[in-house]
Amino acid sequence: MQNNFYSEFDIEKIHPSKRDNDHRSPFQIDRDKLIHSSEFRRLQGKTQVFLPGEFDFYRTRLTHSIEVAQIGRSICNYLNKVDKDHFSDDFHIDSDLVEATCLAHDLGHPPFGHAGEKTLNRLLGNYDGFEGNAQTLRLLTETFYRDENGRRGMNPTRALIDGILKYKSLHSDFENPHNHFLYNYQQEFLDFVFDNEQPRDYFKPVDELNDFRSIECMIMDWADDTAYAINDLVDSIAAGFITIEKLHKWQRHNEDKFTLPEHNYLDEIINWIKSGKYKAKFGSHIGDFIYASSIKERENFMSKKTNRYKYELVVVPEILQKAKFYKRISIELIFRSSQVHQIEFKGDYMISQVFKVFEDNYITASGKQLLPDFTSKIIEREKDNNKRARLVCDYIAGMTDTFAMRTYRRLFDPDYSSVIDLVSLRE
Repeated sequence: MQNNFYSEFDIEKIHPSKRDNDHRSPFQIDRDKLIHSSEFRRLQGKTQVFLPGEFDFYRTRLTHSIEVAQIGRSICNYLNKVDKDHFSDDFHIDSDLVEATCLAHDLGHPPFGHAGEKTLNRLLGNYDGFEGNAQTLRLLTETFYRDENGRRGMNPTRALIDGILKYKSLHSDFENPHNHFLYNYQQEFLDFVFDNEQPRDYFKPVDELNDFRSIECMIMDWADDTAYAINDLVDSIAAGFITIEKLHKWQRHNEDKFTLPEHNYLDEIINWIKSGKYKAKFGSHIGDFIYASSIKERENFMSKKTNRYKYELVVVPEILQKAKFYKRISIELIFRSSQVHQIEFKGDYMISQVFKVFEDNYITASGKQLLPDFTSKIIEREKDNNKRARLVCDYIAGMTDTFAMRTYRRLFDPDYSSVIDLVSLRE
């Protein structure tokens, strides 16, 4: 049955598709390409909270993405089922598109999590910066596949490109931005997504521009917040990183900074840990976060062109407050801890040293061939230093945590070298 929620505008691709008579929908094709890609598989070696390999039970960036996709599909299916005023069998949000958006949302993240993202942005300060969301867009549209001439994108639908675009502002819209931007040259993809309309003409504050998202992007973002807020706490408690003693101490130090509901949320978590039922209790909360979702109509410059902008996601304020508080626990007890800061310091140092070597040999000057033949060839073919820097950045951003550490050791540790290691150089 045809889904009239979407039109030819939504399924249009950047380049005409040569795929004919496929039994799958365009959104199913997008999803399948993502699942079978090396970029997606590589997420299993990238940090979510803890470095991959430290424990065997916690989440990596890959399992996180899979969980976000499941939550995203559940939100989508829930909305389609309960909201009969807006949706029907032949007019509904496509769960395959939502799943694809969720699976793709973290593809651009570099090694060592958000700390690695900050490091690359600092190092690329003179070359248009680095941002995980912008890098995801670059992967989907330009570097997803390799062929004899270089790299090319996966030619996704307009709806998928728009679905991963949490941010619509450019690097040049800010002065030395830390995050939440696209690379300046990616304006061409914004032009495609918005059919040459300029969203910044309608949203003057940059924050409002970044909040302008399709319904699928909104669902993906809430699914990501749900997985991040809940599951990161579960892993941290299971690893012994968050304990009852730490929570009590944190509560005492912030007595006047918590609202009454926040005190209750914290007491609830402490009781769950005491009873040994915290995994089941947090797990049931995922359902609460899903059921807190609803839809309302809106009007904007895109709403007459596509239903993806005719509707927006609304989340019950109490659940939004709880998610924000859960994330605050993670930030203050985990990500601001000395242990995590030491790991981040080490990751920052390794990425900085590796980038400096590649910069000296491929960007600001020509030197030894330190990268694999294919990568060296496409970099040396470029005459523009900014484009060379972006290609070097692609190589580093695509590394898993382990591969980044191995590359550092190969370049700087005189005792680390073997024929097998040399053979394992990634193209």
